[in-house]
Amino acid sequence: MNEVLPAADKLAAATAMGAVTLLVGDLDEMTRYYRDVVTLQVVDAAADTVTLGRAGRAIVILRHEPALRHATPGSAGLFHTAILFETQAALAAALYSVARTAPGTFTGSADHLVSQAFYFTDPEGNGIELYWDRVRSDWSWVHGRIEMGTLYLDPNEFLREHLTEEAADGSTGAEAASIGHVHLSVGDVRTARAFYVDALGFDETAGLGDQAVFVSAGGYHHHMAMNVWNSRGAGPRMPALGLGRVDLALPDADVLGALGERLRDRGFQVRDDGRSLSFDDPWANVLNASVA
Repeated sequence: MNEVLPAADKLAAATAMGAVTLLVGDLDEMTRYYRDVVTLQVVDAAADTVTLGRAGRAIVILRHEPALRHATPGSAGLFHTAILFETQAALAAALYSVARTAPGTFTGSADHLVSQAFYFTDPEGNGIELYWDRVRSDWSWVHGRIEMGTLYLDPNEFLREHLTEEAADGSTGAEAASIGHVHLSVGDVRTARAFYVDALGFDETAGLGDQAVFVSAGGYHHHMAMNVWNSRGAGPRMPALGLGRVDLALPDADVLGALGERLRDRGFQVRDDGRSLSFDDPWANVLNASVA
């Protein structure tokens, strides 16, 4: 197990994920998918940017970048954006919407012990996870590591158990949801751990050798994860469609200031606009931290 960092070198327990920004080639098509298929609501719309979310909370921000092209295979970037639903019924409603309107985008499902998850790929190849968490008292920790698994989860059985009649006919309201975690493709796990744990200040909650590392704040199973399954050996990203930015929501200005000092002390460039801090991980994935 890694050496435990002093509290001053860690993110606050109340740290949460903010919105994920995607750079997209076809803004209309991507807006339709996240609105009509994934069942997010348009929170704000401008000529080149559409913000979608639930209950007024931004979840996915789509920014039109028609001059960009898709990244080459094996590049670092987004593995998936994971949207957390507060109830199994709300998750079932979203799953039913995808099954009804875009079944070909479904890629799999799993019971991870801490959560139940369904996976999809949007029209421009970005991974999506829609999931629900079991209550924390049902999670199992062993020597500071969360016990997660990948067990079979039948999507049809999940719908039979949790889809309500109101959700099936589309008359249910849009319950709150949020970004639960973000999973990145990176070049190597050792470098990811050095940045996300040692510098950024997340706790490491689980790992799969040199394949993946899972990190969080406040005892969550994971707010972020980094893997090399499609990207081992990848270097810094070139401008491309896909991940634009990952937002972190910090509880107060003191925590934000401490994060900036910690990153600078470790040699990372931090861009400070007076309201938020923006910085790059070793693969040029952009993160932005601000006070929630």
